[in-house]
Amino acid sequence: MKNNNAIGFVLLGAGSVGKGVFHQSLLTPQVDCRVICDIELDRALSLVNSRKRAKIVSTEGEMADVLKRNEIAVCQDAELAALAPGIHVFYDASTAIDSAPRIIESAMSSGKHVIMMNAEADAVFGPWFWRLAQKNGVAYTSSDGDQPAVIARLVDELRFYGLELVMMGNIKGFLDRYTDPVKIRPEADKRGLDYQMCSSYADGTKLCIEMSIVSNALDGSVVKTGMTGPEMAEVTDMFSHFSFSDMWKPGDKPLVDYILASRPKGGVYAVGYTDDAYQRRMLDWFPSEIGPGPFYVLTRPYHLIHLETMRTILEVATGKSLIAPRFGMKTEVICYAKKDLRVGDILDGPGGFTSYGLIENRHDGSNSGLPIIISKNVKLLRTVARNERIAWKDVDTSSMAPVVLDAWQKACETTIE
Repeated sequence: MKNNNAIGFVLLGAGSVGKGVFHQSLLTPQVDCRVICDIELDRALSLVNSRKRAKIVSTEGEMADVLKRNEIAVCQDAELAALAPGIHVFYDASTAIDSAPRIIESAMSSGKHVIMMNAEADAVFGPWFWRLAQKNGVAYTSSDGDQPAVIARLVDELRFYGLELVMMGNIKGFLDRYTDPVKIRPEADKRGLDYQMCSSYADGTKLCIEMSIVSNALDGSVVKTGMTGPEMAEVTDMFSHFSFSDMWKPGDKPLVDYILASRPKGGVYAVGYTDDAYQRRMLDWFPSEIGPGPFYVLTRPYHLIHLETMRTILEVATGKSLIAPRFGMKTEVICYAKKDLRVGDILDGPGGFTSYGLIENRHDGSNSGLPIIISKNVKLLRTVARNERIAWKDVDTSSMAPVVLDAWQKACETTIE
């Protein structure tokens, strides 16, 4: 039974993630999904099924009436959902990019805290969204259960112990830069995933997007374009692959990276440093091996996606932003060609046939590289060889929505407050 003081939230997106978020909300007495929005009404209605009463709405008046009757409002219009009265949390589980600037701004303007499980929009517009959140006095955060927020919690733990943050990263099981939505179909079908989305996981684009979110939130950078990603059997083998004493000195900003094919599988890690003699003696004494000192690694061998999201809803309702791009656009994920491309070829975005994304530092403030997240349907103006970087000057931007370009530019110009 729902708590009378349960935190109501709007759910944008009824796909695989949205389905999990809604189901978990039924199991958590302290939260209550009040609105479900999806372009496919049948998909949104299928979440509710017979477990709760739901009503399709298309106007503000209908929305208000349904919410007063304590029923779930279902709609196609994301703007209508963003303005839903009396609800203070907006959860983006969609994959929308072009409409994200308008919808997130509307949600914040109506006093809603925003949680992002839409990693692509979070990465490419996040610094501007964070500035909007400050302006409107609301929280803005990536959702727990996804790697960036799980890494943030592990970093909080490491710092709580008194260690200085050196590196934070992802443990990835498989990488094929040249996979595509056709090659990946067998794996996607096993997991019930969209083919192009699954391709973006396998080709490393999603990994780079996630680590860009982390670096923008925690003031990180990469050692090189795309990160290093050494392959190893156990996570503690990293001390044979990363020369931390050469890469990082006390007082330096942290690094972001990943390791490949390691145990534990599918987790995250954070590397810390301490020169405290007693702390080092105790860490060396503990039976669980975490490093040779003065560098130590903490791991979390899982991230549970929608199972963990309810904690984020409860936290943002108190105004807490777990992980937000407070440091501006420190890094960005840029297009690299998956194959030889010709003049006139159309790029097809993350996980497509034409390009993969690599994370890059933006220390010089350069905007020369084309962000893969907003590259879909953009036409090439020159021949590009396989693995070659694609720049803004290489494409015709006339097909890009002005609102997208404007929001991206604002995100790039956002600085630390």
